[in-house]
Amino acid sequence: MTSSHKYVKNYPRPQWVRDEWQLLNGEWSFCFDDSFEGERKNWYSKLNADRTIQVPFTYETKASGICEENFHPCVWYERIVPIPVDTNEKRVVLHFQAVDYLTKLWVNGTYIGSHEGGYSAFSFDITDAVEPGGDNRITVRVEDGNSTMQPRGKQRWVGKNYGCWYVQTTGIWQSVWLEYVDALYVSRAKMTPKLEEASVTFEYELGSTVRSFEGLTLLTNVRYDGNLISSIETKVDSKFVKKDLSVVNNAYEWKVHAWHPNHPNLYDVEVILKKDGQPVDTVYTYFGMRSIQIKGNRILLNNQPIYQRLLLDQGYWEDTHLTPPSEEALIEDIEKTFALGFNGVRKHQKLEDPRFLYWADRKGLLVWSEFPAAYEFGDDAVHRLTMEWTEVVRQHYNHPSIITWVPFNESWGISNISSDRKQQQFTESIYHLTKSYDQMRPVVVNDGWEHTVSDIITLHDYEELGPVLEARYKDKEVLLSNEIAHDKHRYPFANGYSYQGQPVIISEYGGIAFKSEEGWGYGNQVKNEEEFLARYESITQAIKNLAYVSGFCYTQLTDVQQEVNGLLTIQREPKIAMEKIKKITKQ
Repeated sequence: MTSSHKYVKNYPRPQWVRDEWQLLNGEWSFCFDDSFEGERKNWYSKLNADRTIQVPFTYETKASGICEENFHPCVWYERIVPIPVDTNEKRVVLHFQAVDYLTKLWVNGTYIGSHEGGYSAFSFDITDAVEPGGDNRITVRVEDGNSTMQPRGKQRWVGKNYGCWYVQTTGIWQSVWLEYVDALYVSRAKMTPKLEEASVTFEYELGSTVRSFEGLTLLTNVRYDGNLISSIETKVDSKFVKKDLSVVNNAYEWKVHAWHPNHPNLYDVEVILKKDGQPVDTVYTYFGMRSIQIKGNRILLNNQPIYQRLLLDQGYWEDTHLTPPSEEALIEDIEKTFALGFNGVRKHQKLEDPRFLYWADRKGLLVWSEFPAAYEFGDDAVHRLTMEWTEVVRQHYNHPSIITWVPFNESWGISNISSDRKQQQFTESIYHLTKSYDQMRPVVVNDGWEHTVSDIITLHDYEELGPVLEARYKDKEVLLSNEIAHDKHRYPFANGYSYQGQPVIISEYGGIAFKSEEGWGYGNQVKNEEEFLARYESITQAIKNLAYVSGFCYTQLTDVQQEVNGLLTIQREPKIAMEKIKKITKQ
């Protein structure tokens, strides 16, 4: 791993770094508003909170200081924040990395705006409402719901946990922070590596406060291992700037340093916006030179077949639920995934903290990015999912570790997709919408079964016996002809769709639990380590014996509340020596 880019511990958005920022995690005033009276009674002017909460942990968690698992549909937060900059010279931007679900913001009693969605990041320019140099009241109202048309992933919508659905997440659950920028600034960059051309395309977008382009230039410096590779400065005449830069350096033996799990090389980027030759905004970022593509029935990473040994990862912790307790906790999960012999994860029903993706980029972890499901189909669900999925793809596009998009899972929220043309067309539209923004990555529509237009055909099967599993999948043509169900009554394809020669991955299997554990796993629970290893080896080897299959995803990394089929406990303790698992996983 080679990189010298700017790293700031606990920086909430480590792929787009500025020097002037302020973290607002910590103690906030807090109260419930079950009767929805707060707005009517002007709580945004003065919140008479009856308790405090530790942001970014939700009230349902022990780490929040509240630990109340009953559902409350509306919550309020307030914090007094000093603003140390001159607002005549700087803009003040308030960032929320994730809040579930409908957020409204006031600053000093002035309404700023709202955002809908539980997993995408968002921000507000609050400059005009703040008092520079003094204390400022930030008030946040969050409304959540039990609607099954709301993308919610593994969050329960009834009073108790059941099956594989867990305690809900309400309110702020990722970092809140302030950023201080010039009125002239770069708000985002889309970086597209072109490995075969040894170049990368930068598409910049300037901030909304940029009104005039006179005297503006944009300088992009690309470095590898501290050495300047490319530099280009261009005149700005629009809010959108697009440039191609070469990454060839003849001083290096390999000229181009590709990103790969075995060598997760990253190029560092310094973006400088200038006004009349003087810097007004400097941002630090990075990218990985890698290609991911489908060729026939194989998945190619950097033009070479890649066999994916994935681990289902739901990203839950005992005392913090969906919120990682620390940056170190994220690193620990990645390192233990490697120690177990896996080269990637399928982030299941969750969009993970950007710091996780940063460390996945740096350490070379392959990531499937899966969107949290709704559980009922209708116009409202279509609107909500489409809106937030688009935000998520744009926000996470630049991470080289993400190699697959998964907008749907197991027909959740599209339960009649096998025959309902509306639901089929919805999945097709999301597929093509994703492709319109991202031509690089494969898209898996409806992971597990009843596919429509997926780039990879993924199948879920929790068969306990390796020989039975292998026999079921041995005849590829019969299996993928939709003549037999591969999992109970589920077929690989929805009606009207057929196999088009795509790669095949068994993207859920295993889920083995021990009899001594309280909770459930898939199939019969095993008595001891010997039984576990025998079953794990039997089913894993059965998949490896299928020459046409390009990989697998074992369920799962850790236990999650009542689901106790993790290779690790919820406290991240191995149930079996990790090297024993690794030997089977990689052999």
